[in-house]
Amino acid sequence: MNWFSRLKAGLAKSSAKLGDGIAGLFKGGRKLDDAAIAELEELLIQADLGPATAAKLASALTKRRFEREVSEGEIRTALAEEIAAILAPVARPLTLDPAKKPHVVLVVGVNGSGKTTTIGKLAQQLKAAGKRVTMAAGDTFRAAAIDQLKIWGERTGCPVVAKQPGADSAGLAFEALEQAKARGDDALLIDTAGRLQNKTELMAELAKILRVVKKLDPAAPHTVLLVLDANIGQNAHQQVEVFRATAQVTGLAVTKLDGTAKGGVVVALAERFGLPLHAIGVGEGADDLRPFDPKDFARSLVGL
Repeated sequence: MNWFSRLKAGLAKSSAKLGDGIAGLFKGGRKLDDAAIAELEELLIQADLGPATAAKLASALTKRRFEREVSEGEIRTALAEEIAAILAPVARPLTLDPAKKPHVVLVVGVNGSGKTTTIGKLAQQLKAAGKRVTMAAGDTFRAAAIDQLKIWGERTGCPVVAKQPGADSAGLAFEALEQAKARGDDALLIDTAGRLQNKTELMAELAKILRVVKKLDPAAPHTVLLVLDANIGQNAHQQVEVFRATAQVTGLAVTKLDGTAKGGVVVALAERFGLPLHAIGVGEGADDLRPFDPKDFARSLVGL
């Protein structure tokens, strides 16, 4: 199955929510008047695109085809084009800076968002591209996260720096950077704990990691990647706010799009925050985490 087919299958629940709604509103053609626009805007909000994005898209369609009879297909195509235009500026693959040895990627997010798996998949992809990668098991609060990263280390052949559960995560990050520097690695991927319910503890922890890696490399981390689980829908906004304030997030990865009807939140996040969206995940396999393509995503989301 090619990537577009996998993406379309992965977004099936989200596209059913939006696509079926469009079909219901415009089956057999309908005049695009105030009433139709209002219903469409409501549908977009229900599909997790958020009020601001829904209003923007509705306004764009008004300018294009207002007071004219339109078909379901026309609406889908026009919506896909407008959504892709919102997404295009944030679609930026995660690229390593060859001048940074290693390029340090600090991966943040709440527990269960898919951080550790995302690190493993990134490591596998970078290794396949001929890069030397170290992973650091910095989520020292969860034994499962440490074990999981070790399994990815065995799978990818990449070294993993890990300690006992409860060890100091900042000290571990420092050691991992020392080792990756000594080896001349291209990338260091650092896992972190995510306890949003206790923000003060989380902030202190992340601030400490940021401080210690800067002792070895003042420019590090070069990328702060926030991993978001698509299932949380509009709650993703709060997570972006918290982690941006805590860890100076530079880009996003959205996971688990295959299990949710809330894929529209990707559009809402692009519209509100404008942060680079480096990758999306639509499954468990290493190949199911891919650079984000705005056109493919938009067409899949509206069921084209």
